[in-house]
Amino acid sequence: MTELHFKSYPPFGPEAEQIDLEELKTWVLEDNDDLLVINKPGWIVCHPSKAGPWSSLVGACREWTGIDPLHLVARLDRETSGLVVFAKNKSTARLAQMALQERAVKKTYLALLCGTLQEPADVCQHLARDLNSPVYVKQTVRKSNSSQSARTVFIPLAHGGGYTLARVEPVTGRKHQIRAHAEWLGHSIVGDKIYGPDASLFLEFAEHGWTPRLEAALPMRRQALHAAELVFNAPGFERTFSAPLAWDMVQFCQEVIGVSP
Repeated sequence: MTELHFKSYPPFGPEAEQIDLEELKTWVLEDNDDLLVINKPGWIVCHPSKAGPWSSLVGACREWTGIDPLHLVARLDRETSGLVVFAKNKSTARLAQMALQERAVKKTYLALLCGTLQEPADVCQHLARDLNSPVYVKQTVRKSNSSQSARTVFIPLAHGGGYTLARVEPVTGRKHQIRAHAEWLGHSIVGDKIYGPDASLFLEFAEHGWTPRLEAALPMRRQALHAAELVFNAPGFERTFSAPLAWDMVQFCQEVIGVSP
């Protein structure tokens, strides 16, 4: 396992972390009468948790802005960094949600993949729950009565040290789609506790937090997936949002792959 010299993560465990107001302000990409756009770190929960309003991005932003409801337009999994978009009023929320429903939104992610992906890959594979996994939410490539069609495009940008920095374009929006397709492709996302080397790592993390076994198995503490761009192209709502790559992924690119993204 390559030894990385990351600056300290916050105490990143199974419980939601408390958000500091001054730090939250540094995550803001756009703040106006209609929208609040955040570049979320990869250890912050989006939806409210039992640990109070400052334990989730939604709760912290509502406390800070005094706006309730603050409509969550585009959410992310806890360990995925990047763009989170809030609408501050019902009319903006309706326009954005309609664009999503009508598939008038293009999403672009950046991902660190295990192994060397030499050529672009267009993965068109149905997804359904993995019946053989100890993790109930895990999806896998298979066809069944419950499976859903899914398509993801992986485009390598740079590789080195046995890893690849890739642009990822999900054409559909299925649960864990990028992570499941990356696993099927043979290039799991770096740091993925469910779709990486052993799904039992997720169960161990959920019970005990970061352990020596996880340290030995995973080169990053969180899944190296970043929501980099959202392009809304719908009547009344034509907007493009972009978020700089998270610092931990930048550092991995520099120290391990040997590039500066």
